[in-house]
Amino acid sequence: MAREAPQPTSVNAGPHPWHGPTSGTTVFAAVLMIFGGAMAILEGIAALAKDDLFVATRHYVFEFSLTGWGWVHLILGILLVFAGCAVLNGALWGRFFGVFVAGLGALANFLWVPYYPLWALTLVAVNIFIVWALCTGMHREADDGQRA
Repeated sequence: MAREAPQPTSVNAGPHPWHGPTSGTTVFAAVLMIFGGAMAILEGIAALAKDDLFVATRHYVFEFSLTGWGWVHLILGILLVFAGCAVLNGALWGRFFGVFVAGLGALANFLWVPYYPLWALTLVAVNIFIVWALCTGMHREADDGQRA
């Protein structure tokens, strides 16, 4: 009697096809989300606590008070950390939510450029990289699931 060799199983097989961050790109995106969210939280706290830290420009189209911008960055940072933790736990909705929140974060930091240019441009780059990494990780993992 010949025994059959065990069939290889897919990492994504089973009732929960997206049950973990299986690519390095996805893990890197989640870590970057937590790091970028923490930076945005610190940016928001700084804007709320010290109004003299930032340069207030005149005649800026998207002019809010620094307190308003502080709340925007604080809330986006908290949401980004939350989405990063969800992606690390393997939640598919965390990826989509992360793309959405990182896109909003990139837009908010682009509008924040006149107040603190270097920090804002750094966070714009981080948020754009997060969107890229989450979308690339989803594409690669879907291809891996089809090949198995």
